[in-house]
Amino acid sequence: MESTTSHIESIYQKAKAYTETSIELYKLNAIDKTADVISSLVLWIALGTIFVVFLLFVNIGISLYVGGLLGASYIGFLIVSSFYLLIGLFLYIFNKKLITKPVTDLVIYKLMREKKEDILISKMQEDNE
Repeated sequence: MESTTSHIESIYQKAKAYTETSIELYKLNAIDKTADVISSLVLWIALGTIFVVFLLFVNIGISLYVGGLLGASYIGFLIVSSFYLLIGLFLYIFNKKLITKPVTDLVIYKLMREKKEDILISKMQEDNE
């Protein structure tokens, strides 16, 4: 009777250790995926910021040039700002198609990439057996 009890207790301890290890592994995978998504977003934000600063100076130059051609610099700024107003309205109207969907797809791809690789590896192992 005692050997059965000790055997059951041993199985229980092993199951408990397995569960704790599995939970820890899921936590580490979640942290890894979150860090991957955040690092990608930070990269895009940094590149976007640099591009915006570049675009700002180019637009100031264009505004001054157009204003010089028309004889009043404020007219150049009004023309360039009207152009960006049209772009802003376009982005507002087509927001889901141009911004929301690509960002959502990127996040889903980053989160599911490792799972997809695991599925492919397990299928390859099954084919080899």
